[in-house]
Amino acid sequence: MTPSAPAHANRSDVVRQVAVVAATCLMIAAAMVGAGLFGGTPVQDLQGGALDADGSYLAPARPAFSIWSAIYIGLVAYAAWQALPQQRADVRQRAMGWWVAASEVLNGLWLLAAQFADLPTTVAVIFALAGVLALAFHRAVRTAREGLLPALLIDGVTGLHLGWVTIAAVANTAAWLTRTAPEEWADAAAVAGVVALAVVAVIAVGIGWRGRGRLAPALALAWGLSWLAVARLSGEPASTAIGVTAAAVAVIALGATLAFRFSRRAAS
Repeated sequence: MTPSAPAHANRSDVVRQVAVVAATCLMIAAAMVGAGLFGGTPVQDLQGGALDADGSYLAPARPAFSIWSAIYIGLVAYAAWQALPQQRADVRQRAMGWWVAASEVLNGLWLLAAQFADLPTTVAVIFALAGVLALAFHRAVRTAREGLLPALLIDGVTGLHLGWVTIAAVANTAAWLTRTAPEEWADAAAVAGVVALAVVAVIAVGIGWRGRGRLAPALALAWGLSWLAVARLSGEPASTAIGVTAAAVAVIALGATLAFRFSRRAAS
């Protein structure tokens, strides 16, 4: 790990702090549009309802999306905290700040793309967002963690964002394919959904391993997968196979992360 050594602040540190605050403001404004304020259409009604809970076999039930409140609150808290003078030259802020700002910009762009563009554009943006968050989380893991507040606002918020966007990217892609794929593909939807969730399981284990047992990504993944299971087992379109698989992958995501966490503690 890179130690959090004292350093002298410079102009680029101030620019970074301002950029994070500006990106946070952009993200919140876009979220308000996405919630239907300022004349925007709520996300669940966009793209002909393709992004709603019944838009595809891999869409979580609506309560799952309440996790955005926790992510947004965390990102706003992070923006305020990193703007403090004592955080200006911090090693972790220098490693993370620009990547967090980029993730917030892409977050806002996804909401704008959902409002004003098409489904392929939203898929491209959300995969770019997932990639940026993966890099941000990697940098969080590589740098030293000192204290509860940095653990919550850097590791926790970034991990929660990454875990949820991983599920959202799968659901977004499924929504696009559902609207564009030939009708004869519908018979293979359950099989394709199970295969996609198997890939999510591999990703979840990889995040748990590379994240050295950090819990936030696994919690977000398990949250989204659990609500996906609820949607398929009790809603439409129904699929017992996908619902059961989603529940199993939620257990795998949490179980693998806890195993990595406890194994590291035992080894230290």
